[in-house]
Amino acid sequence: MKNEARGNAAGSGVCKVCMWGYLPAASPQRTPLLHPTLVPITALDDPLKIVCNGGCGFGIGISESGKLNTWGSTTELGQCYLISGKQQEVPEPYLLPTDSPIIQAAGGWAHCAAVTGNGEVYTWGWSECVPSVTLNAVEESEQVQEDDIPPDVPGTSLQLLSRNNVNAARSEPLPSSGSPLRLTGGLQGRTKQSGRQNQRNLTCKFTENRVVEEVLKKRKVVSFEDGGSPESPTAADENVFSPPFLVNLDAGIRIASVAAGGRHTLALSDVGHVWAWGYGGDGQLGLGSRMRIVSSPQQIPCLNLTEKAVARSGVPIPGKCIKAIACGGRHSAVVTDAGALLTFGWGLHGQVGQGSTEDELSPCCVSTIGGLRIVGIAAGLWHTLCITDVGDVYAFGGNQFGQLGVGGNAAELSPRMIDAPLLEDESCVEVACGARHSAVLTGSGKIFAWGWNKYGQLGLGDCNNRDLPVQVTMNDGGRAASIACGWWHTLASVHSK
Repeated sequence: MKNEARGNAAGSGVCKVCMWGYLPAASPQRTPLLHPTLVPITALDDPLKIVCNGGCGFGIGISESGKLNTWGSTTELGQCYLISGKQQEVPEPYLLPTDSPIIQAAGGWAHCAAVTGNGEVYTWGWSECVPSVTLNAVEESEQVQEDDIPPDVPGTSLQLLSRNNVNAARSEPLPSSGSPLRLTGGLQGRTKQSGRQNQRNLTCKFTENRVVEEVLKKRKVVSFEDGGSPESPTAADENVFSPPFLVNLDAGIRIASVAAGGRHTLALSDVGHVWAWGYGGDGQLGLGSRMRIVSSPQQIPCLNLTEKAVARSGVPIPGKCIKAIACGGRHSAVVTDAGALLTFGWGLHGQVGQGSTEDELSPCCVSTIGGLRIVGIAAGLWHTLCITDVGDVYAFGGNQFGQLGVGGNAAELSPRMIDAPLLEDESCVEVACGARHSAVLTGSGKIFAWGWNKYGQLGLGDCNNRDLPVQVTMNDGGRAASIACGWWHTLASVHSK
């Protein structure tokens, strides 16, 4: 029951990883997977142990030996290989310039980040999401207007996003001395093509012997319409991408986990401090401004709870440190060790839970959740979910496809408990958000999913949306131990009977 201690979702038996939704290279004829399907074991006999949130058409997992693995990805003209790895059915290690095992990773719209056992962070992908990428200055005549629309808004794409790289060139890069990667080059060939955007080349060289020196050539990326839908791709000119790069932090800082959003990243240290970088035009970095590009990690001041920090309202933040972080499309959320929930960033759909549609430029306590103690959070494109210490799930934000799980499709500007019949006797222990779908794991090892289902990301055998939680059936009746959502897919580690 709800008031009983939460069960242990892990069980005895062999652990395997299942996938469902849109992982084109991992499915026959590149069609969506409508049911939970086993992820093939690699030829290296190093099975996946941890599933990771994020990825646009590709899965991310960590093997038993601590190798970061990727699989799936889009068509050959799709996501840059630097982000997703090869086009493959079977998970393969993604080459990182480190020998340290990977303990946690996350994927955003067009970038990824991974944490090593040494507390270091590697990140790669879209250049404005990666600290220390050095770009040549561009002419003032090429300055982008204030129309910055990220790829997670209907009718936009990575193609629109690429124009904003000129702002990254104006940001002061972090010195890269001593890092295992040197980036050179800049914006070249500034002639317009079909009135779209500038051509860009970036020459990247690894200085570690472990990684083969290579040059990024002109490639294509897919632009996805309808707020990040993988249908109807159209080719766009090459954008500037960065290969895996060591994030430069002060000596003694050890990162425990990372979260990746649309174009921003949060990193949580082992002592509960939070760093942010990337795109911040909607306040999603929590730095109190709308700075568009933050090119080096910045500690979020008011989340340093050891200094008696206060939220935007001036009220002291409960707790001594931050315990959990989450990044949505253009908003963020954190939880303190006292169970306080704070949000910041874009608020148009109510995804910051403050009872309005206003943006929050600094972390602000979600007071409308009352005295509930929050222990877990997740953020999607336009919505946010959180779990209380008694296993209840609360949701707020956009609900266009039923992704809040409260019935109907009306947005919720403040947290609302998911009071679904199927969850009445269940205690939820983990929550995950895709772009516009949601999933929870219960203490009994069950998975429930709801929201957008056009690509089978709910794993229910069809493509019909759901506005209430529905149980996902494992073929052999195994108990799920963890879950993770990509933008259009879901992953789970399952213990077979």
